[in-house]
Amino acid sequence: MDKLRMGTKDMADENFKKLQELFPNAVTETIVDGEVVRAIDKDILQQEISAFVVDGPQERYQFTWPDKRNAVRLASEPINKTLRPCREESVDFDNTENLYIEGDNLDVLKLLQETYLGKVKMIYIDPPYNTGNDFVYNDSFDMSADEYSEVSGEFDEENNRLVQNTESNGRYHTDWLNMLYPRLKVAKNLLSDDGVIFISIDDREQENLKKLCNEVFGEQNCVGVGQWRRVEGKPGKAASMARTSEFVLIYAKAFGSFNIGKLPLSNEGLKEFRYSDEKGRFRRGQIFYPNRGIHHYSVESPYGNTIEGDFTIKESFFRQFDKEKKIYWAEQGEHTPYLKIYLSDFEGVMPTNTFGKEFGSSQFAVKEFKKIFGTEAVLFDNPKPTKLINRLLLIANLNNDSIVLDFFSGSATTAHAVMQLNADDGGNRKFIMVQLPEETDEKSEAYKACYKNICEIGKERIRRAGAKIKEEKGLDAVNLDTGFRVLKLDSSNMKNVYYNPGDLDFTRIDDFVDNIKDDRTPEDLLFQVMLELGVLPSSKIVETEIAGKKVFDVAENFLIACFDKEITEEVITEIANRKPYYFVMRDGSMATDSVATNFDQIFATYSPDTVRKVL
Repeated sequence: MDKLRMGTKDMADENFKKLQELFPNAVTETIVDGEVVRAIDKDILQQEISAFVVDGPQERYQFTWPDKRNAVRLASEPINKTLRPCREESVDFDNTENLYIEGDNLDVLKLLQETYLGKVKMIYIDPPYNTGNDFVYNDSFDMSADEYSEVSGEFDEENNRLVQNTESNGRYHTDWLNMLYPRLKVAKNLLSDDGVIFISIDDREQENLKKLCNEVFGEQNCVGVGQWRRVEGKPGKAASMARTSEFVLIYAKAFGSFNIGKLPLSNEGLKEFRYSDEKGRFRRGQIFYPNRGIHHYSVESPYGNTIEGDFTIKESFFRQFDKEKKIYWAEQGEHTPYLKIYLSDFEGVMPTNTFGKEFGSSQFAVKEFKKIFGTEAVLFDNPKPTKLINRLLLIANLNNDSIVLDFFSGSATTAHAVMQLNADDGGNRKFIMVQLPEETDEKSEAYKACYKNICEIGKERIRRAGAKIKEEKGLDAVNLDTGFRVLKLDSSNMKNVYYNPGDLDFTRIDDFVDNIKDDRTPEDLLFQVMLELGVLPSSKIVETEIAGKKVFDVAENFLIACFDKEITEEVITEIANRKPYYFVMRDGSMATDSVATNFDQIFATYSPDTVRKVL
């Protein structure tokens, strides 16, 4: 049986393999520091792609900043981490398909990369705006934790750095770009071919963010830049120009594959449908344009006069529409004919780059948040309104079962909006929220209300919003998924010896009889296995017993796992009879040598196609 990797892939290595598949003749070997290493023959590659190679200090158009090379490397670096389930903080853990993941979003994105490769239809993020406030991220750049601590301190045990990124910092833009670049680089891999990402930003980093997105997603895939007016009414007094708007950058994974969704009519637009007949409300569509030279003919009005001139439609179409009572004749003036455009046939309006009052405001978001929590206290600064996210969901043109990801989830507005949209149209879209558990300030209202970190606020909002939506929808919300599985980023379930058996200290051999950490549960192991095998962590999990051993059935027999020890032939035979696609167990967990000897024969007899793995 093959051994599981129990870690993410080295994406640089994966990219090398892709290049090798395309241009095998460009792959070679060379000697570096006395060792033979793989290499790329630049001259052959240049011949293959027939393009000029820019090298060294030669001038070229590019967007760069200090440490960019390390940011690129960080996006590809493999990690040995996992997501551990937390049932007690989840809602409807066994049935929900939604996820709430706590941890550094770069590591989480890497863990999700294989499983959700090309599966996410929409990403929305509201990253730190680089306003001089603190933001938390994990970097692996030039300074060690000890070196940086001498300058600013602020490292935790996971090497996360809390940065006071004031404009006096010489790395003001650099730190922000280094934080965001690898996250966008990995996130792109999760998007489906018809997927789209929306990124909220203010004018401080909007210019840099657009250049960053042009590099990661491709300038040709920019759908547009929306301008959202976040302030209701007139702004208050300001020391300088008042900031009343923010921006939303919109990039498709592949512009040609993305079909932009239409929006419902605004209140002003609805007022245009002020006419009605037996078929319902309609507005007038102009089809008669005198002296415009399109289709020239004359028609008789019901009032007895002749209308002659240029029309936008052919005469045969006009006669047919008139016969079907789809022509509206003005009662006043010359009784001009118009085409009836019915509200019931209206599919919506194409979005513009100006996001008006229908997209909500910051004031609306604060009121909405306070209402959900039943408090006047400010528990979260600058939440986004569900109206904004709701309309972005429509622009994304989601399917009824699309996956929506937000990896700076904050107050979990995105989760709220997804549940509300599902309640409104009967959809079954799933959300994945990712948030670093940043601690709340001890002087803040959130801390006083016993919310010790941002994740606690986000999870509570989803619980309250889900309950409120179900209450409002009543019987129509019986099948509405308002639950979520809580998963928490942690170190691998496996001891270091699993990854580096050559480093084993034989004086402490008893410590490594089992290569799994002592504090990890079978369900912890299951989720790490699911991530490696590409099984969605939202998949249905059924726990059963076979001959006294705990067995997990994931995604209706796609994966069966048993992590107990002393596995007997009875257990192996029963599992083989179920014919799963994957079967996973601990290495060396069979009860006797006889079971180990007969293992392959049992599967060869009952389920030869099952892929068997051990950890």
